[in-house]
Amino acid sequence: MDQDQRLKLAQSWLKNLQIDLSNDIRMVAGDASFRRYFRIQAEGETRILMDAPPPDDSLGTFIDIDRRLRDANLHAPEIIHKDLDNGFLLLEDLGDNMYRSLLSEHSVDICFAELFDVLKQMALHVNSDDLPDYDVQLLRSEMDLFPDWYLDHHRNGFSRIQFDLVWDDFCHQIFASALDQPQCFVHRDFHSCNLLRTADRGVGIIDFQDAVKGPISYDLISLIWDRYINWPRDLLENWMEAFRQSLDLDINAQKWQRDCDLMGLQRNIKIVGIFARLYYRDGKKGYIEMIPRFYQYITSTLRRYPEFTPMLKIMEQSECAP
Repeated sequence: MDQDQRLKLAQSWLKNLQIDLSNDIRMVAGDASFRRYFRIQAEGETRILMDAPPPDDSLGTFIDIDRRLRDANLHAPEIIHKDLDNGFLLLEDLGDNMYRSLLSEHSVDICFAELFDVLKQMALHVNSDDLPDYDVQLLRSEMDLFPDWYLDHHRNGFSRIQFDLVWDDFCHQIFASALDQPQCFVHRDFHSCNLLRTADRGVGIIDFQDAVKGPISYDLISLIWDRYINWPRDLLENWMEAFRQSLDLDINAQKWQRDCDLMGLQRNIKIVGIFARLYYRDGKKGYIEMIPRFYQYITSTLRRYPEFTPMLKIMEQSECAP
């Protein structure tokens, strides 16, 4: 079914709910998946229509995570109406005031204080029972996107022989650090484009349907290694330590910093692979230009750890680097 037919199907569904869509329907955004979002007028208020074509997305997962967040008094959007068979949700409109547009070197202390409160609430109070585990298999499948899509497609002149010799040991060091951490609810994409300052100056949370139970550092590093702002290292370390203290973690500061750095390596390596896949498999061009920032995050972290020198040397080769 093409996109115009999907929209007609949504209009028919809403009309059956006595919601007249004669007014403008405006696309708000798409994302890295096949979901689309529209802002509409419904029942005297603006609402968000989510279009998640089956079988590409499971709205059941979205609804489950939404409930978990709201049960912990976090501001995920209220679900007004749902059509699970056809893949539509009508959601509360949290606005479009993304933290991406709010964050700067002048505002970061205020913004991060608000977002760190959310991180703490998620880690301590969001129910993670029965969520998928962020286990070795999932962590590895994400990291393998880097060689499988970035190296094999984007850098297709690169020989993987040397890379493959060190890849397994490198991955296992990262996995050991991740699994040794306290495990909790993990949003899995907690960054400034998925966080909104709402009209009441609260924090709205979106794009949470891939949540898992995993390492407590993961959502923190998703936030601080930002895709649009490269924060100085001293600030990164200050935020790592502030989060450790706020949660009263029974992890010494040096080990915690290493845990955060290695978790950052896992995520940033995954992101480079995902962005390459979005370009070469899905034809989404807007992501490929972001790769150099994340690649720089990877190499700058590798330099801090002598045990990762073999991987650093490979990634700094001109045939491998962006």
